[in-house]
Amino acid sequence: MNLENSQNYYGKVLGSSDDLRSDACCTVDAMPPAIQQALRNVHEEVRARYFGCGLVVPQAIEGAAVLDLGSGSGQDAYLLSQFVGEAGSVTGVDATPEQLEVAERHSDWHRERFGYARSNLRFVEGDIERLGELGLPESHFDVIVSNCVINLVADKSAVFAAAHRLLKPGGELYFSDVYADRRVPSHLLDDPVLHGECLSGALYWGDFNALAKKAGFADPRLVTHRPLAIGDPQIAAKLETVKFHSATYRLFKLDDLEPQCEDYGQAASYKGTVAGSEQVFELDAHHHIEAGRFFRICGNSWRMLADTRFAPHFDFLGDFSRHFGIFPGCGTLMPFVEDNAVQSDGCC
Repeated sequence: MNLENSQNYYGKVLGSSDDLRSDACCTVDAMPPAIQQALRNVHEEVRARYFGCGLVVPQAIEGAAVLDLGSGSGQDAYLLSQFVGEAGSVTGVDATPEQLEVAERHSDWHRERFGYARSNLRFVEGDIERLGELGLPESHFDVIVSNCVINLVADKSAVFAAAHRLLKPGGELYFSDVYADRRVPSHLLDDPVLHGECLSGALYWGDFNALAKKAGFADPRLVTHRPLAIGDPQIAAKLETVKFHSATYRLFKLDDLEPQCEDYGQAASYKGTVAGSEQVFELDAHHHIEAGRFFRICGNSWRMLADTRFAPHFDFLGDFSRHFGIFPGCGTLMPFVEDNAVQSDGCC
């Protein structure tokens, strides 16, 4: 039901983002100036058929190979195309023919708009639950993104497992999606409207953590989150007491990450060299690293900086020779609560 309903809902039921009945598949985050400027270079028809719930343009991706899962009409793909530059590449995968037709029809328009001699972007028709059937190269991509799509698929574990295979060591899955504060009642899972509005397929955040870790992403990091408003009274009545959040996570493919955030007395100093983040580098919601001074980090955060594309932008202090125990505050409370935030003077 999931794939067929997604194709119908996003290909035929919805004419544009104005037809949505909730704000689950809408992006309300304040856009940084560079992304605002890049969005002006995206064709208006592509923007009109955008159904994302977050910003999926991670830092420092110039020259990177990027895979966009559920690329839809292509807005995120065309944004990323600008940030990776002509030397980088973007591959968009989507299963809805109407959305792909819009994306592909404007390919030459965008190439000319970006001033590229040849396009650095291609679109592939396919089901993201069956990525292994699309001939994509394994251990190839620096970054995989997805914007409010994984909730729509039935076999989410297959998506996470395939993403792990397709990423290079040190690569990351950087994606936005919808999460629930509890498991959605089973009788709602096949509701076509709730599914199409990105609600009935939303993962309970605890189940997401388990699936991500099983796929090999040992330490999921929450980047941003916001509560969702369900303005349609019929939809709200069906959902009863379930609460939903839109959240962006980054999952690194790093073999040596530990189950908990462990303290080895390490610190990192940000050089201020990532374009668009010259003053502060945001690794995740708990790590806002100000340029020019050393910032205490756990062993996992060290690896996320030292063993990835971010390494040239940091100086590092310490090693793994001495263990001081676990960082305080590394618990299992629901992550989408402001009171759980740790101050940015060094944290797990």
